[in-house]
Amino acid sequence: MSKTTPQKFEFQAEIKQLLDIVIHSLYTEKEIFVRELVSNASDALEKLRHTQITEQDIHDDKLELEITVSTDEKAKTITIQDHGIGMTRDELVENLGTIAHSGSKAFLNAIKEGGAKNDNLIGQFGVGFYSAFMVGDSVKVYSRSWKKDEVGHVWSSDGSGSYEIEESADLQRGTKIVITLKEDCAEYAKDSTIKDILERYSAFVSFPIKLGDDHVNTVTALWLRSKNEIKEEEYTEFYKFQSHAHDDPRLRLHFSADAPLAINALLFVPQSNSEKMGFSRLEPSVSLYCRKVMIDAKPKDLLPEWLRFVKGVVDSEDLPLNISRETMQDKALIDKLNKVITKRFLKFLENEAKNRVEGYNEFYKEFGIFLKEGAAMDFNHKDQLIKLLRFESSLTEKGKTTSLADYVSRMGEEQKEIYYLVGPNRASIESGPYLEAFKARNLEVLFCYEAVDEYVMTNVREFDSKNLKAANSSDVELSDLDQPEGKLSKNEIEKLTKWLKETLGDRVQEVKSSTRLVDSPALALNADQFMTPQMRQMMKSMNKDGEDTPLKINLEINPRSALMKRVYDLSGADPEKAGLVAGQILDNALISAGLLEDATPMVQRMYKLLEQV
Repeated sequence: MSKTTPQKFEFQAEIKQLLDIVIHSLYTEKEIFVRELVSNASDALEKLRHTQITEQDIHDDKLELEITVSTDEKAKTITIQDHGIGMTRDELVENLGTIAHSGSKAFLNAIKEGGAKNDNLIGQFGVGFYSAFMVGDSVKVYSRSWKKDEVGHVWSSDGSGSYEIEESADLQRGTKIVITLKEDCAEYAKDSTIKDILERYSAFVSFPIKLGDDHVNTVTALWLRSKNEIKEEEYTEFYKFQSHAHDDPRLRLHFSADAPLAINALLFVPQSNSEKMGFSRLEPSVSLYCRKVMIDAKPKDLLPEWLRFVKGVVDSEDLPLNISRETMQDKALIDKLNKVITKRFLKFLENEAKNRVEGYNEFYKEFGIFLKEGAAMDFNHKDQLIKLLRFESSLTEKGKTTSLADYVSRMGEEQKEIYYLVGPNRASIESGPYLEAFKARNLEVLFCYEAVDEYVMTNVREFDSKNLKAANSSDVELSDLDQPEGKLSKNEIEKLTKWLKETLGDRVQEVKSSTRLVDSPALALNADQFMTPQMRQMMKSMNKDGEDTPLKINLEINPRSALMKRVYDLSGADPEKAGLVAGQILDNALISAGLLEDATPMVQRMYKLLEQV
């Protein structure tokens, strides 16, 4: 019951301006008011906890340090209460009605200086209380200070320019805010709506949050605890809660840093890659917090795009000085966070690859595609990422992989390039004509099975000062092998290559004797290094220019091959039949190269050849 007549006050001009901004344009999501008021309540409880250390005479010293939230759908109200430090009458005036302690002046200056781009700065200046007026027709604040000789008061306003304060008897220590909601904000008078908001934004507040009979924030902020104190099952429970996951995490990184920023991070790698299973592209899933209050659930620039598979939490105490709780403004700060976290995560993967080889290889099978994406597109981290790539090779067993560093360690002194071949699988590459020359010379070749690999190799370009070179490239130069008896003579080779060029016409750009073939009679090379089979296929799927560009084919023949010897003999004895055989040899080579786009002429030619059997 009131003991005095209510006293009416006018808001200071700056507060009127602030209220107008808050009510009409400040937040993009009105639900943020719950987070702001709960955060203020948590701050009040924290202040009381510190006060209890130095002060003995505290009003209602047996009250639990907790936050209670209640709703009333019939009355269309929401109430948020804490048993924290509380406010005196003068503090209500000072904190809620004037510039003095609210930070409003600095906030308004930032609005004036930054214009529209700074319309989300509220978290910087401690003016979150005013967000209540976005949803409320009226707001009442019941508060009693921790000091025993102080009485309670109620502060009330409809946000129109004035407020009233009157004494209120029988108040408990702390602050209770009662918001009578606007018609279009009645949804915030439902427990289910508020519970969802609390779980998203305030799940890790230090003090218990009670909504009716429910304790909402039951999961603790593990990222702020020492790793030595945390059990494995606690990590798993946290991962499932934070990531809305059902599986156990595959990998976990928990670290803290003091410079250049104060960071506490808890990151997880899931068991499986949903993109690999055909689901939609992953969105960023590492939430950004400041002192256990969520800033952004899916910040796009916190981590590089290629780390979008990572889940978890990053908390930085430095954020309130530079960005708002709702919208990140300081890109330089976020870039620093990005740099520190990415560097630590890559170092973590390096240690995994070195110390837990099998586990890293299992991780790579699922998530290697993201590391390849980063190696091809992230110049800042390319060097670290290249070291993490893994490939099968001509010297590894099926299913076993090697790193580029290990490949280089096995290179002979005379070898200057790292060779690779792109194909759908190991069997396809090993059965093709492009590998045999390298096997004959004991040169290792990396096997690339994914469509993105060619793009990655082209963009990476080199490793440890060694160029990456496609083994089926037309400009590969290899040392000569010992020549077996019975091969075509130099004169016969010249005649045959000339005849083949004339016979095959525009289908080939060049025909020459090969130094790379051992058993196969011929191979086709794409003379256009930039329009590879994979690139051509991609252009076709995208309906881009270049898909109908005529192929530029170089045909290399094996002068040791019995078939080529037969073609040479046949070119003089039966030119027509020899022409059919030559066309078939070219098509076979194109098939091996993945360059044959229309098999109809080949089928017709095959029938003609069969007729002559």
